[in-house]
Amino acid sequence: MSEPSGRPLPQLTEQNEFFWTSGADGRLRFQECGSCAALIHPPQPVCRYCRAHESGIRAVSGFATLIGFTVNHRFSMPGLPAPYVVAQVAIEEDPRVRLTTTAVECDPGQLELGMRMEVVFERHGEVWLPLFRPAAEQPAPAPIPSDEVAPERMRHHVRPMATTEKFEDKVALSGIGMSEIGRRLMVNPLSLTVQACERAVADAGLTLGDIDGLATYPGAGAFGGFSEGGVNALEAALGLRPTWYNGGGETFGPGGSLIAAMLAVAGGLARHVLCFRTVWEATQGELIKRGKLSPVGGSGDAGWLKPFGAISAAHTLAMNAQRHFQLYGSTRETLGWIALNQRANAALNPTAVYRDPMTMDDYLQARTVTTPFGLYDCDVPCDGAVAVIVSAVDAARDLAKPPVLVEAVGTQVIERIEWDQSTLTHEPQVLGQSAHLWSRTSMRPSDVDVAQLYDGFTFNCLSWIEALGFCGIGEAKDFLDGGKNIARDGLLPLNTHGGQLSHGRTHGMGLIHEAVVQLRGEGGPRQVPGARVAVASTGGLATSGVILLKADH
Repeated sequence: MSEPSGRPLPQLTEQNEFFWTSGADGRLRFQECGSCAALIHPPQPVCRYCRAHESGIRAVSGFATLIGFTVNHRFSMPGLPAPYVVAQVAIEEDPRVRLTTTAVECDPGQLELGMRMEVVFERHGEVWLPLFRPAAEQPAPAPIPSDEVAPERMRHHVRPMATTEKFEDKVALSGIGMSEIGRRLMVNPLSLTVQACERAVADAGLTLGDIDGLATYPGAGAFGGFSEGGVNALEAALGLRPTWYNGGGETFGPGGSLIAAMLAVAGGLARHVLCFRTVWEATQGELIKRGKLSPVGGSGDAGWLKPFGAISAAHTLAMNAQRHFQLYGSTRETLGWIALNQRANAALNPTAVYRDPMTMDDYLQARTVTTPFGLYDCDVPCDGAVAVIVSAVDAARDLAKPPVLVEAVGTQVIERIEWDQSTLTHEPQVLGQSAHLWSRTSMRPSDVDVAQLYDGFTFNCLSWIEALGFCGIGEAKDFLDGGKNIARDGLLPLNTHGGQLSHGRTHGMGLIHEAVVQLRGEGGPRQVPGARVAVASTGGLATSGVILLKADH
């Protein structure tokens, strides 16, 4: 037995033990469909390609193609100090199968997408981790394997509307509220939720007694600084007695609570649903440092990514960004224009966390997080809560503020869900949802006056711009060059409150809040004149959603 390194390790089960112990004889193994001979990874009880249930185990050559890598500088973990190289490889026998791994025995500067790699196992107790190094013999670089559904063909896989009647026509956004936003407020997160909710109710001209529905994301559970305790916590605090409520993480991203609320209102289960989202990760991190709070525990299973140091969404998205760079010619400067745009808008927003001016040199010279991402490619952890009320459209027109109408939503999953098996060139879970949105409306991207697009990282935002059709697939470099097109007076005013990159990581709900502000004409110095149509996306990488909104005038 090897000495324990402290590295997070996968939990061995009857389903995956064959994979994690393959190194005992030096042969890499995968599940193989007994009907179509496809390799299935991660292991599943059914083949996703032919739906057969018979399967076996197949040993493969151990050779693969390097399809992504990022040099991690920011994160370290026991047994794997930074810097190290997180990589993705496509197995030669079936390139649809990809492994997240650690690249070893190599100079990161010599790595090249398309180069041939070979497995080398590293033992940790009962687990043999499959790491990869450059193969001794290097043929010409192989092309990056295609996604199962090519980005330019996503629209051909969208399901048609089930009925000609749209639930979106029956609902409206009637009230918004935001708590204090800050880096380390050191307050109880439920108090932030209450503050945002009370402000949303007052904004709509309602009373708490009028609220008959509650919805949130991600709800109660071990979410650390990403939840105040969910629906139950808020109901216990306010005593609302809803006729309908909903909370959970497996929905259409952080804005999924709104889409669920729309369905409930359109179906007659409620008239006014209070939707809310609270984050307090900045305070949580500080309390952990002070020893006043324990880190959130897990199941003990490190899954398929963490054993190789892929412990952040940054690692997955950095590899997708790198592939976008190689295929389409985008650069760090391309991403930099997004960061600079958000900072310029934040300067006009008194609630933004970061408002100081930023130049392209500032952006490029910031410390590296994981290549190609630097500090300003990443959103700002903060404390804060946002609340939005979804009302029946007839009721909303009798309230204090002009209602914001819902034109369409996009929710369809077309790409694979697993992070490292999904779309290679964009943020996963944006292409299908975007194509679905435009299938539910006669409006087109040219009708949009303002866009509030999820920017957990700059590359998320670039992915949504292309996915939603504001430029072609692979054309973001030219569209973003100079930043003019996304400025407040440009073709597509973008993230006008500063986005998550400068305003703060409110996990998508802040984008909805800003869309409503703009469509009401309440943006003050950052207001886009004449804004009548807005698109807001929430999430990506995990399942996500996108909403098209319009002013009622």
